[in-house]
Amino acid sequence: MDVLSKEQRRKNMQKIKGRDTSIELLLRKALWEKGYRYRKNYRKLPGSPDIVLTKYKIAIFCDGEFFHGKDWERLRARLEKGDKGEYWITKISRNMQRDSEINGKLLCMGWKVLRFWGDDIKKHTYECVKTIEEAVFEYIVGVPL
Repeated sequence: MDVLSKEQRRKNMQKIKGRDTSIELLLRKALWEKGYRYRKNYRKLPGSPDIVLTKYKIAIFCDGEFFHGKDWERLRARLEKGDKGEYWITKISRNMQRDSEINGKLLCMGWKVLRFWGDDIKKHTYECVKTIEEAVFEYIVGVPL
């Protein structure tokens, strides 16, 4: 059972940001320091990627572990035991399906799609930037996606 009232839960959920999250800011700052210029929340592309390197046709998403289903089997088992389990399982499953659909659309449009988990961005920012730099290099030398 939820220990918060409906109004309290609603207020908590409204505080969850959809853009300019701490993980996005961290990755953007690291890219900026490396000299990369980008667009943020680029609405001209499906899914409004968090960061877009238009020059290199790279779309980057910074995904939170819970809402995008990291370690899904383990998370699903945990959610099944919870009070609102069915709600969260349906919601997260749909998020994962939508992520996959967006990836497909962007790939068909000739874009490289990179997705990073929030914890990876926090703990291994340099490795995330290195992955992005490798994608830039692939674009420059013309390696097929």
